[in-house]
Amino acid sequence: MPLRMRFAAEDLLRCRFAISPLRETQGAIRTLSRPDRHGYHLPWLRQVRAAAAGLDLAPLWLLAPEHGHGPDFLHPPLRGPLTALEDELAAVRATPADVARRQIAAALARTPGASAGRRGRAMLADPEGTVRQLAALYEQVWTSLLAPHWPRLRAVLEADVAYHSRRLADGGMQRLFTGLHPKLSWSEGSLTAAGNAALPETGGQGLVLVPSVFFWPEAGSAFDPPWQPTVIYPARGIGGLWAETGPAASTALVRLLGAGRAAILTGLEAPSTTTALAHRHAMAMSSVSAHLSVLRDAGLLVSRRYGHQVLYERTALGVAVATGGLS
Repeated sequence: MPLRMRFAAEDLLRCRFAISPLRETQGAIRTLSRPDRHGYHLPWLRQVRAAAAGLDLAPLWLLAPEHGHGPDFLHPPLRGPLTALEDELAAVRATPADVARRQIAAALARTPGASAGRRGRAMLADPEGTVRQLAALYEQVWTSLLAPHWPRLRAVLEADVAYHSRRLADGGMQRLFTGLHPKLSWSEGSLTAAGNAALPETGGQGLVLVPSVFFWPEAGSAFDPPWQPTVIYPARGIGGLWAETGPAASTALVRLLGAGRAAILTGLEAPSTTTALAHRHAMAMSSVSAHLSVLRDAGLLVSRRYGHQVLYERTALGVAVATGGLS
């Protein structure tokens, strides 16, 4: 049965986007446990296979039941548009022992026999140690499996935020939620979710929208305190995430702009940062910055700030030049 969350006027002023390295780490762990369900990420799975084999992820998988959700303390509230992983893990490590034990017990109870098993008993006997162990495991997964790819992942997430922010500015909540996810729809001041996601009254807290690369194809939600109501949804552009190269620049465009600027302009199909472009094109940051300045001065790109990042995207003229659309 569909569930509905009604927005008051103050909710509309408190809707925001956020990017969470910890949630991407959790999504990556889930992908490792179900590789057959995540075909988009097969190139990444092949790249990290050896490193992942050296990590004992069983404690994290044990607290991620097939049905129901895991401990809430592993998902601290998002305080800003892009929270650093170390800040998210600091919030996890600050969990009181009694809260951790209660939530661990609830998560284990959702998997038959988990509480009575060796690992389950150890977790319940030492909740403080379990919290430290889980935070350390997340840090290891991040360092070994995600940090080398973070510029690429972050570029996709930031491009998604830029795209949906434009839709919100152009057409309000109706336009924002049209196409955000098949299970989400907006009508007459209410957000409706198909399926079993609980969407209660927001109480004026607004809504946090969190794009994700690894949480696909589902949309997730959380509404219990201390959370601000949150929806996690698959980011746009996942299909081309692990492509080694973008579209090739034409010979004529290379002659006009030079190889570096032509490659950047042609490959800039979604808003990206200087760091992401340097990683994608294997160029020095200084070279990419210089190319971007020339392209922007020529009216082929525009830049805008998102949090601490600057995103570059093509203008209509830039699209026409890159795709040969000038007549």
